[in-house]
Amino acid sequence: MDAIFKALADPTRRSLLDELFRQDGQTLSALEHRFAITRFAVMKHLKQLEEAGLVVTRRQGREKLHFLNPVPIRLVHDRWVSKYTGPWAAALSDLKSRLETPMQKVFEIYIRTTPERLWEAITDREIRSKYNFGAEVTSDWTPGSRFEMSHPKAPELLGEGEILEVDPPRRLVQSMVALWSDAVKSEGTSRVTWEIEPVGDSCRLTVTHDHLREGANDELYGGWPMILSGLKTWLETGELLTTPGSLRYS
Repeated sequence: MDAIFKALADPTRRSLLDELFRQDGQTLSALEHRFAITRFAVMKHLKQLEEAGLVVTRRQGREKLHFLNPVPIRLVHDRWVSKYTGPWAAALSDLKSRLETPMQKVFEIYIRTTPERLWEAITDREIRSKYNFGAEVTSDWTPGSRFEMSHPKAPELLGEGEILEVDPPRRLVQSMVALWSDAVKSEGTSRVTWEIEPVGDSCRLTVTHDHLREGANDELYGGWPMILSGLKTWLETGELLTTPGSLRYS
């Protein structure tokens, strides 16, 4: 939390986050041209944002792209804001709710657990429902197998897809067709990649949601900060985290 608050204390770093909010996945050169400071200064600010987990980078050919990671901000909200303003306020404070070019979204979080326990939490039907808004995910988790997402109070499937890659407890790739609302049913197939990396007594979990059409409905990816915050809370404390998503079928 200290690193997050320190990173957010600087107005230039907040402006960088605003710029990535406006257009995600930008290069250093693109960001540099939008600020009246040196390239080196922009690099330093980006490095501090990356160290705080607020920015995640990905290589694409020769370019290094910078993505806004809203998960730490979600954790700040859940720890310091929601208990004062009420659960309804979370619907107003999702930092990534309306993005112009959501072709690829990257979310990163650190969880104090083992890779094996984290993998179990991702693939176990009962555990998954505890942080995935009550939705259950069923599959035999082998390449080429079907995956379905359902909820006891929903009349139809909430999602479906195919398991593309399985490398426990490190990497899981799946396609996904969202079915939970009329607004997302026409969006077609996207892809979700889970990557687990042990770091000391913790794990870094990176979720990449891509193969999204330009201008895709943000219902497809807007719930990830709540899901990952709930996953972290359950694994580290055994408690359930109340979010707007978890209240949907309550």
